[in-house]
Amino acid sequence: MSDLRIRPAGHPDIDAVLQFWRKAAEGTSISDDRDGVERLVTRDPEALILAELDGELVGTVIAGFDGWRCHLYRLAVHPDRRRRGIGGALLTAAEERFVRLGGRRGDAMVLTANEDAHHAWRAAGYAPEERWRRWVKPLTA
Repeated sequence: MSDLRIRPAGHPDIDAVLQFWRKAAEGTSISDDRDGVERLVTRDPEALILAELDGELVGTVIAGFDGWRCHLYRLAVHPDRRRRGIGGALLTAAEERFVRLGGRRGDAMVLTANEDAHHAWRAAGYAPEERWRRWVKPLTA
């Protein structure tokens, strides 16, 4: 896919990303709103990585780094564009970012029920770690 463009998202991309996630992402997050994505792009302008094909948004991944650990969220590829290497290209870009920042391991949050995603993550070399279980609590300001 030589015409695939991988780039960080900017503030003008936020509405398109939110609309894209409604179509392409499995499930929603409490942070899937303009304010949440705006904070992400402001705080870490290279964390939200986009894939574009002929000017169309076809994939996303959030590659967050807190100075110690590398976290992957919101890997999503448009349903009509899956199985063409877009997800792999996004993960490669995220992993390259982590290495530049000094990260040593990527941790992915993957929905338990999303079997298609499990296959994609395994194909990219990721494996579930059963000894760690995530506990989540919504936070309010």
